[in-house]
Amino acid sequence: MTEPLSPLDNPAWASLTGPHAHFAERHGQLRRYPVDVAPFVAVPDHPDETVWRDIAALAGPGAQVPLTGSLTRRTPPDGWEVVDLGAGVQLVDDSVAARADAEAVRLGPADVPEILALVDRTKPGPFLPRTIELGTYLGIRRGGALVAVAGERLHPPGWTEISAVCTDQAFRGQGLATRLVLAVAAGIRSRGETPFLHAIETNATAIRLYESLGFRLRRTATFRLARVPSVESAA
Repeated sequence: MTEPLSPLDNPAWASLTGPHAHFAERHGQLRRYPVDVAPFVAVPDHPDETVWRDIAALAGPGAQVPLTGSLTRRTPPDGWEVVDLGAGVQLVDDSVAARADAEAVRLGPADVPEILALVDRTKPGPFLPRTIELGTYLGIRRGGALVAVAGERLHPPGWTEISAVCTDQAFRGQGLATRLVLAVAAGIRSRGETPFLHAIETNATAIRLYESLGFRLRRTATFRLARVPSVESAA
């Protein structure tokens, strides 16, 4: 008998068929977030081979699509191009000393331009104009300027991902990211859920930080970005 999968094995799908179902755009086997919310196209745990046709129809010719779930382990059909390939890790709350932070402020739609500017400078991963709708985002300001951010992204049942953790270069080394991660984790815990997060495998500094805060490695994962064939090449 096949062992049941955890929601964390396919978190985008578990989110879009669970707590984030109100965001889901559907096509065939697929679910995806609106393109201004998050870049993920989610597939079921055991899709059939028509899933590639569904992705092409949903994303459009030439689109670049992050592969999720079991598609991270499948070879795309002829005409598709893997344009980025990397290894990552998934870490889960094991003994995190989550706590609120008096200096952390909740961010809203009016703060999005500043968040986008900070993300553009620090490159923590995708943050789009409506990503803030996915959950609670907290920030720390100095002299009125937003200098550090962390928030919530994927939301499989019982879990919430901590994402967009970043600090302006001029304010690094002050522990701001640590404080925000712990504050976001406290909010997640207050709902009876468990925090988790992802990091690039080569980002040893971030992984050591998360492990020092009480996160433990759950699994490694492959990140692949694939380009849908153009109309000409798909014909």
